Amino acid sequence: MTKHPIRFGIQTGQQNVEWPALCDLWQKADAWGYDTLWNFDHFFPIFVDPQGPCLESWTTLSALAQATKRARIGTLVNGNTYRHPCVTAKMAATLDHVSGGRLNLGIGAGWFELEHKAFGIDFMTVPERLRALDEACRIIKGMLTAERTTLHGKHYQVTDALGLPKPLQKPYPPIMIGGTGEKVLLRIVAEHADLWNTARHAGDMKHLIEVIDRHGERLGRDTSAIEKTVLLPLCYRASKEREAAVMGLIAQMENGTPEVARKRIMIGQSPEECFDTIDRYVSAGVTHFIFMVFGEYNVDEIQRFAEEVMPAARKR
Repeated sequence: MTKHPIRFGIQTGQQNVEWPALCDLWQKADAWGYDTLWNFDHFFPIFVDPQGPCLESWTTLSALAQATKRARIGTLVNGNTYRHPCVTAKMAATLDHVSGGRLNLGIGAGWFELEHKAFGIDFMTVPERLRALDEACRIIKGMLTAERTTLHGKHYQVTDALGLPKPLQKPYPPIMIGGTGEKVLLRIVAEHADLWNTARHAGDMKHLIEVIDRHGERLGRDTSAIEKTVLLPLCYRASKEREAAVMGLIAQMENGTPEVARKRIMIGQSPEECFDTIDRYVSAGVTHFIFMVFGEYNVDEIQRFAEEVMPAARKR
């Protein structure tokens, strides 16, 4: 049984934001002690008007690797459909060197249909995207560890592919897989992932972790080794107006009530309510909390949480 420490990270979707503000936040969060820093992999803004600026993920992540020193970095998560897995493996190995061995490699099946249609990328059906993700994980792991990689699958034809140099991290940068599909996606998580991420309530997370464990039993893998992470909004010591706005947004996304939505937000006017949220998720099996921050960053809020909550939470 593997026990994971409590960790905290932030995800900065790089939409409708200027590069200096993005870089400044990452440097500050790195200094404040956040364990992980993530961007996202989209070409258009999501959940808002898509006709806005959106910086590309691997380019910004490479630059941010040079702007930070300590925190682990990654993309939460890369859409597998956007790049051939051999290319993804080459970029990952390169960025692991560039970052000094700090890369977490996030990957998922892909979901934003508009981007695929606009760019002429085959969106495929859900089963096809999942099958492609499974093949991609095998190719990427091969490229990062083996002398040569060959896989003749339904979606990819790879023959004697060379992957040099190998990454600094051994056997390879930890792979994060995002998603919740119980029959197929979580089976892929159980087989290939080192970290797993989704955005759900604690009770839902507990159920999904149990599903991962059952897949692991069938595969013969100890899935306690997989670090379970959750994506949450952060609303710490915010105004009542901001609290209401965030609760209303999550409630709308979940077709629920603001009161229920509050339980899926790292929210509170004091550390104690945040500790309650952390304890609820830890009881479900989650140990890594990643906060979504978009648009105009609430920098003071991110700093306050780092200084007032994180140190005590890590000792609990």
